[in-house]
Amino acid sequence: QVQLVESGGGSVQAGGSLRLSCAASGFPSIDKCMAWFRQSPGKEREAVAMINSWRGSTYYSDSVKGRFTISQDITKNWVYLQMNSLKPEDTAMYYCAADAGRCPTDRSPAYFRYWGQGTQVTVSS
Repeated sequence: QVQLVESGGGSVQAGGSLRLSCAASGFPSIDKCMAWFRQSPGKEREAVAMINSWRGSTYYSDSVKGRFTISQDITKNWVYLQMNSLKPEDTAMYYCAADAGRCPTDRSPAYFRYWGQGTQVTVSS
């Protein structure tokens, strides 16, 4: 049974940094896509970053490119999101997601069967 557990959210001032972690368990294969999404009240869930675990290739949304970095520890089955130069518009609930195979080219949340419970990130100006 696949489980995803996020940690590392919190409150920070603009310009600060946070690191989110996601512990994945129960995956039968290393060939999977792990992703971070975020959602603010009244807005759709949007893809922030993705990583193909087997290939190591990554994707970032334009809004976070150059500020956020997704990485993984394959041996532990963890994925991280290092968030630097945070802005108030980064405030959202952040979710870890995963599924087998390559990351979807349309970056849609509908691709992912497995989700964590979410962790809140709040950036104040």
